[in-house]
Amino acid sequence: MKSLRTIAPLSFVTLAGFVCLNSCSSKGAENVATPTVMRGIHVIQVKNQQLPDQVSAVGSVHSVESSTLAAQIMGTVLKVTVNPGDHVRAGDTLITIDAASLRADADRAHAAVAAGNSQTAVAESEARMAAATLKRYEDLREKKSVSPQEFEEVETRSHVASARLEMVRAQHDEAKAQESAANTKLSYTHLRAPFDGVVTERKVDPGALATPGAPLLTVEKSGRLRLEISVDESLLSAIRIGQSIPVIIDAIGSTSLAGKVVEIVPAADPSSHSFLVKIDLPSTQGLRSGMFGKAQLHRGSRTALLVPRSAIVTHGSLQGVYVVDENRIANLRYITLGNTFGEQVDLLSGLAAGETIIDTPGDQEFAGKRIEAQP
Repeated sequence: MKSLRTIAPLSFVTLAGFVCLNSCSSKGAENVATPTVMRGIHVIQVKNQQLPDQVSAVGSVHSVESSTLAAQIMGTVLKVTVNPGDHVRAGDTLITIDAASLRADADRAHAAVAAGNSQTAVAESEARMAAATLKRYEDLREKKSVSPQEFEEVETRSHVASARLEMVRAQHDEAKAQESAANTKLSYTHLRAPFDGVVTERKVDPGALATPGAPLLTVEKSGRLRLEISVDESLLSAIRIGQSIPVIIDAIGSTSLAGKVVEIVPAADPSSHSFLVKIDLPSTQGLRSGMFGKAQLHRGSRTALLVPRSAIVTHGSLQGVYVVDENRIANLRYITLGNTFGEQVDLLSGLAAGETIIDTPGDQEFAGKRIEAQP
């Protein structure tokens, strides 16, 4: 009996403790499972949409016409009068090369031409005198006033004078040709701007040795500009001559320019298997050679998910949206974004079609809260 009386109180205590524990546990679980209710929140359902399939091809802006000035003779560079960015006028001397031997050749050619002028004048005078003498002897021969031997001597002297005149004239022409060649070579000591434009590259300084064919300066002509892009061979079918292509130049704004394809270089780069495509650009304020640009190439259409920019929240370098599940509980989910289309952004990963997201969360925290959608 004693043992029974002892057990009974212990059983009662154990049962009371169990009931209390179960009651307290149920209340705690109920408190945890009851989230804060957010009412009047606007939600949207993400759906698949058809978008233009675009690929950005990058490149640089260049002048439609450019010229690389190269040395045509060997000599020491005496002077370089321009730097990259300088504007030049057609005919301006940009580089001077020292070539004393060419100057000496030109002087000798000038002297030879001067001597030829004198020799030609003398030969012409002798030929005229010989021709006049022959004319008189022809008249005398008709009058039987001169012997045949005397006539032949005069006639021979006239022929010799004419032949000498032709030889002197030929030598004079050769001297003038040598003078022209010497002057041409001497002109190579001055490299001049081929047109009005801007210097874009300088590869030489005074004191350097210029060799034939070595590029020294690059000048781009003022006026029309074009974007030159490298296009992978897989995209070549999406481009044709005369096609209008939107071009974005970040340095002058986000508004696209209406470019026009004017040339597709037929040979590909063997290392990258890409083709050079040239796109004419309209005259635009602030557009300069050397700027970075992107051409938007269209490959048809594709299926994509778009989310409003207003639905995106940013945490550091990450972007996310609040997704409302089937229990109307909001959770923050991080996503990967693509291109922007107006007020919407192409979603690359993180959501599936048919899911519901909060439209304009602002700075509020919705994670773990029950959402009562706006009617």
